[in-house]
Amino acid sequence: MDQRPPGAQRFVSVDAMRGITVGAMIFVNDPGDWSHVFGPFGHASWHGCTPTDLIFPTFLFIVGVSLALAGGPRLETGGDVAALQRAWWWRSLRIVLLGWALAAVAVLSLPNSSVDPVPWRPLGVLPRIGICFGLVGWLYLHSAARTRWLVYAMLLASYGALLSWWGDLTRDHSLPSRVDARVLGAFAYHYNPATGLGYDPEGLLSTLGALSNTVLGALCGDWLRRRALRPIVIAGAVLVAAGLLLNRVWMPMNKALWTPPFALFSGGFSALALVLVHTLVERWHVPPYGRRFGVNAITAYAGSILMVCLLDGTPLHRWLYDHAFDPLIPLLGAKPVSHLYAALQLLFWWGVVWWMDKRRIRLSI
Repeated sequence: MDQRPPGAQRFVSVDAMRGITVGAMIFVNDPGDWSHVFGPFGHASWHGCTPTDLIFPTFLFIVGVSLALAGGPRLETGGDVAALQRAWWWRSLRIVLLGWALAAVAVLSLPNSSVDPVPWRPLGVLPRIGICFGLVGWLYLHSAARTRWLVYAMLLASYGALLSWWGDLTRDHSLPSRVDARVLGAFAYHYNPATGLGYDPEGLLSTLGALSNTVLGALCGDWLRRRALRPIVIAGAVLVAAGLLLNRVWMPMNKALWTPPFALFSGGFSALALVLVHTLVERWHVPPYGRRFGVNAITAYAGSILMVCLLDGTPLHRWLYDHAFDPLIPLLGAKPVSHLYAALQLLFWWGVVWWMDKRRIRLSI
């Protein structure tokens, strides 16, 4: 998911931040036992925000930053914008298609799993990344910074107005849930055919909130290209404060609905994290931990999903956990052992991307 054309600026700090985010995705997605997970390593049950809830918004923010790093030089030098736009549309489509392919593999290997209990899911993490990549890429190449700020504000305001007009923010009866149940039906992440109710955490209407995080990333990416960190810090702090305030006086943070307070708070968090990682890596020369995951993000993420399908779709996972991890539970406890399993999977994929990086192998779509 590297969007830079040849000759574009490359910030090692952005690779590192992308890699840290992908590593966090792998860790929280692969516990040994889903019934034993520490609270910060799981999503909020509905309203609220945990550290895990911030991982996906941060990745979408980094997608926006990378679009600016790739597209900004092309716009400034009068390059072939049309060719870059075509390349971005095709990459957007390939990301969506990969998500669909992985969803199909999950269905075939995990027909009775509670991990993704649907026949086939057209929406999900990769399709949402592909949609945000394509739409925000188009916006970036065909608009000025002022227009992008206007679009950012309009996305949050219009989506917030829709949620406020409908009024109900419960899991089954919120407007996004109603739309997902009506349009996606049995292909929503959760759906009850008896009641016709359901919802999808990467659903249709909530994509408006997710798009705002990617637009914000593109705006901050332009500042980063000019090494202007102060505006990013100010914007991040203001957005974090706005998200916290609106969470108290307007509507709650909710990742599944991607409510405006959640979009503001997570966007501000990502902006501040970008400045922190950039300062540590580019200015203080701290080793860019995560860079290897960052330059082969798609390999690590898609590979980890395939591994889950292989392990959980066969008796191998249960056998491995029973014989290698269950004996540790009396000593360490069920939750630490569950996360030890996740940490070892993360270590395995770090070994894979380390080997690829040593041989300068970089796979992208």
